[in-house]
Amino acid sequence: MISTTINLYKNAYSGLTRRMWLLAVVMLINRCGTMVLPFMTLYCNHRGYTETQGGLAVAIYGIGSLFGAFIGGRLSDTIGFYTMQFVALFGGGIMFIVLGQMDSYLTICICIFFASMINESFRPANSSAVAHYSTPQNRTQSFSLVRLAINLGWGVGSALAGLLASISYHLLFWVDGFTNIAAGIALLIILPKVTLTQQHKATHESTGKSKGPFQDKTFMIFTGFMLLFALCFFQLFTTVPLYFKEGLKLNESSIGIIMSVNGILIALFEMVIVFKLEGTKPYLKLMMYGCLLLAVSYWMLNIPLANGFLLATAVILMVTFAEIIGMPFMNSYYIGRTTTENRGSYAAIYTMAWSAAQVIGSLSGTQIAHSLGYSYLWWILGLICVATAFGFNYIQNRR
Repeated sequence: MISTTINLYKNAYSGLTRRMWLLAVVMLINRCGTMVLPFMTLYCNHRGYTETQGGLAVAIYGIGSLFGAFIGGRLSDTIGFYTMQFVALFGGGIMFIVLGQMDSYLTICICIFFASMINESFRPANSSAVAHYSTPQNRTQSFSLVRLAINLGWGVGSALAGLLASISYHLLFWVDGFTNIAAGIALLIILPKVTLTQQHKATHESTGKSKGPFQDKTFMIFTGFMLLFALCFFQLFTTVPLYFKEGLKLNESSIGIIMSVNGILIALFEMVIVFKLEGTKPYLKLMMYGCLLLAVSYWMLNIPLANGFLLATAVILMVTFAEIIGMPFMNSYYIGRTTTENRGSYAAIYTMAWSAAQVIGSLSGTQIAHSLGYSYLWWILGLICVATAFGFNYIQNRR
């Protein structure tokens, strides 16, 4: 039994290039400092602002990331993903430090916008980098490795953020900024530079069926349903922490520990689960199952349970498995429709959909919770997840 398990893990992590592992190290350094966004609504609440103002602050982060995704995707195809990644990491780190020094709500929102725009321009460039360093055979595995690094860092960062927030919220901005800068420097030191010419000379397989994302009707339909999924998923960073504090009466340290469970479990199990699932079902079917699990996660929050810590932990466990089953295959699905020349443009649209979902979800989630109550919000999110599951199934049948 032990030998079988060891071999399973060994196979799940085999076949990846050295540069993919180095890129994962950069991501780990970066995400160990992910502290500002998960605690933004709580930070605004701590400063005396309302839940709606906290949701608006996160929505502004999403608006900034919309611009950042577009700029990052375009520049990835013109100046190269390597340079774009460094600029985003270093510049984003500086902006997070500046953000922590702001005193008024207006200046906080302005800095959130620019910090997000610079920081999130990294994501399309990073997707192009993963595609460049991987092959069609191990692409999902490569994306999962990066997600492993991200979520392991998220687990460490969330737990540490809860402790730091209990001391001083300003520490979150300093740590987030310096880890961004450190990741940018690490990128230059450990990863050989990839020029734009080398980037475009890559010979990995591609469908090459579309000239661009807007001409790819199937991709645009997929992006629409994926936006709905992301709209629900982003409640994990806005209304869910607020409900844990206000509805379940948990403190910041407990919330940080519970949220860290998500990253730790993904780090431990996602690579193996993805390895076992790869090739067993179409990607869209796996996304459908992930959506259904996410629906159940939110409906669980309406269960009357005396122990809030246990309920919150159970919900995060369900969200985690929904994420593991659905999200790694989203990247592989859309990357499989790209060429080396338009990959950044596809990544930009994909990332912009996530950013738009962050804006819509942050505003609508807090508004619904404030107007109708959290119970209605959880039922609505679950129904949207179910509708999205049917949407992914529709695309699969349409093919």
